[in-house]
Amino acid sequence: MRCFRPPVISLYPAANILYTRCQMFRSSIHADSHHDAAFSVKGLTRHYPQPPDFPEKNARWIYVSGNGVAVCGNKTPKVYSEFSPAPEIRQKSCIEYLGEGKSGIYYAAELPDGVPLPEGRVVSGVRELWGHIPNEDLAVAAYAVRMIDCAKANRFCGRCGTPTEPVLTERAWQCPSCRRIFYPRISPAIIVLIKNSDKVLLARSPRFPEGMFSVIAGFVEPGETLEEALHREVKEEVGITVRDIRYFASEPWPFPDSLMIGFTAEYAGGEIEIDNNEIVDAGWFGRDNLPQLPARMSISRALIERWIHDGS
Repeated sequence: MRCFRPPVISLYPAANILYTRCQMFRSSIHADSHHDAAFSVKGLTRHYPQPPDFPEKNARWIYVSGNGVAVCGNKTPKVYSEFSPAPEIRQKSCIEYLGEGKSGIYYAAELPDGVPLPEGRVVSGVRELWGHIPNEDLAVAAYAVRMIDCAKANRFCGRCGTPTEPVLTERAWQCPSCRRIFYPRISPAIIVLIKNSDKVLLARSPRFPEGMFSVIAGFVEPGETLEEALHREVKEEVGITVRDIRYFASEPWPFPDSLMIGFTAEYAGGEIEIDNNEIVDAGWFGRDNLPQLPARMSISRALIERWIHDGS
């Protein structure tokens, strides 16, 4: 954001006021960001143009099969391999450059149908690896699955149907015919903890495991601000209104392509009326009667934990 650059003192008072407000917003973000996003790819730096060839040494590979990755080991699973794909895999599969890290250059390689897994490896879903491998490795594994999925989804131009070509100077694919460029899809979604005195509103989606409740979330629609999306989702799903919206933190949620933007808000009015579509149950819960909560790897749990411990 422009307002986060080093200060330039302006002769125009309005510009100085705007800069001051930007600094205040920046401070509030640092004050409230107490969530270590498990799927944030902090350990990799993407350099472009990307390497033209796969290095024989100092390369780490993640083999992707569907929505999972090939891992070896039982007590301490390992997601990386130092061995590049065999020729039969390179001919049939999608291979994506991920970036550079402390152990070299990282790549993702799709394991095509019918090709056996590398010896000693089994396929595991990325979520199932949480708590068994470092978050840094978990994030890269999720990133590998996501980039393979993006490459496959953009294999053909959505406008004219021509096979696309990778753009080596950025994360994109381009149609050689109509020149349209396709970027990885990112779907912004709001997620909000609603407080009412010493209770919070928790709701249950039909997709949740039995007995689990969480906070309200929903995707941002075209033409909406984040705040507008938050008000709309809350009203649609549970029928109430909110006020005093405050930013909490954000996280990439690669299932498959969400960017979750977390907020807290205060209850303003209305009675809970569930939509019986996205939400099948909802209610106000205090610290002494909380239901089953989401896993600790999620921003939804971070919002709830923050409220449990300090009420904010």
